[in-house]
Amino acid sequence: MSRLRIAMVGAGTGRGQSWMQSLKKLSEPDDLYDFCALCEVNPEKREQSAERWGVAGYGNLVEMLDEAGPDAILNGTPPDCNVMAVPLAARRGVHVMTEIPIAPTLAMADSMIETTRANGVKYEVTEQVYLWADEQLKRKIIDEGLIGEPQHARLYYTNKADYHGINGARMLIRSEATRVLGVTGEVRVPTFTHFTGNELSESRWDHAVIEFESGVVCLFESPPRGRMSRRWDIEGSEGQLFGEELYIGSQSEFESFPFISEYTEVEGEKVLEHVRVDTDPPVVFDNPFKEYRADSADEVARMQLLVGFHKAITEDAEPEYGAVNARKDIEILLAMRESARLGSRWVELPLTEETELERRLEEEFRAMYGHDASETEALVDVAFPQGGVRYTIAGWD
Repeated sequence: MSRLRIAMVGAGTGRGQSWMQSLKKLSEPDDLYDFCALCEVNPEKREQSAERWGVAGYGNLVEMLDEAGPDAILNGTPPDCNVMAVPLAARRGVHVMTEIPIAPTLAMADSMIETTRANGVKYEVTEQVYLWADEQLKRKIIDEGLIGEPQHARLYYTNKADYHGINGARMLIRSEATRVLGVTGEVRVPTFTHFTGNELSESRWDHAVIEFESGVVCLFESPPRGRMSRRWDIEGSEGQLFGEELYIGSQSEFESFPFISEYTEVEGEKVLEHVRVDTDPPVVFDNPFKEYRADSADEVARMQLLVGFHKAITEDAEPEYGAVNARKDIEILLAMRESARLGSRWVELPLTEETELERRLEEEFRAMYGHDASETEALVDVAFPQGGVRYTIAGWD
């Protein structure tokens, strides 16, 4: 099996550290990756991460690409940075994974997709929600017919990273969205500190009806910084998936089966063994990455994306999720806001023209960074903040 040299871009705190943990685990058996370098503009964080993970640290992406010689990079920087990092890597023949969302606008996403195709490199987007162990168990339950045919869906997402929720619901419905009707507004909320560091006392809410080719209708709600946790439900002809619980039967006569997670120990570390429902027979999703010590449902997803990326590169296969799928997630959200702008009229998918929100996002990108998204080289030394233009203009995380 070909071992690939891979480098991490954006090696500060949070998600970057999670990805580097998984990269290190997949590098140890010497058969998938060689985690060879990281790039981080903050000198203190760069030094700490390079020492922690035992790799070379760089402060400039171009230098890292040219000197470390990676086969692939994983870009964990704020999403506005993708439009700079993807072309720089692709034009050097380097394969690319980027964090989500893929881009603020469809035009930016399309440019990156075209650039990677033109340069013959693979492009993966790290949307991991549908690969969480619980979500993979849900698909097994649907595939085994325990809830019958999906009929209806409800999606409740609370932290403004709504593309995650769209992904989770779409991958269970498994049909193309055909049109969207949206409503949006803004209300006062108790003042809180946003992850960007800003103090906020207002928050935007969204509601939408999303229709799919299969006939399934999904009711979507993104409340104003609600306390309720995220959840998506699938109503079937024989039962339902309600969050992380399976119901089989009617409203009056039914059996319920909570999701059960079991853990084991591998090399002294706690590792996810499987997730199951105790139906007769049980439906079980086994952690396929126990040997790599995947310790949680989220790390199972991260490893599946990384293993799929390796296969895409070495076997010329399609990535696990792919940029086109990631594009569809943000397209639904853009259609929702366009519908709201038009007085809650139905908006057909796919979108055929730039929406008003996209025009404003492109304008803000130029104002914030001093360059158009296509001016890749000029953006190399730009400091891309958390939140970026999606947060500033649309109120999205």
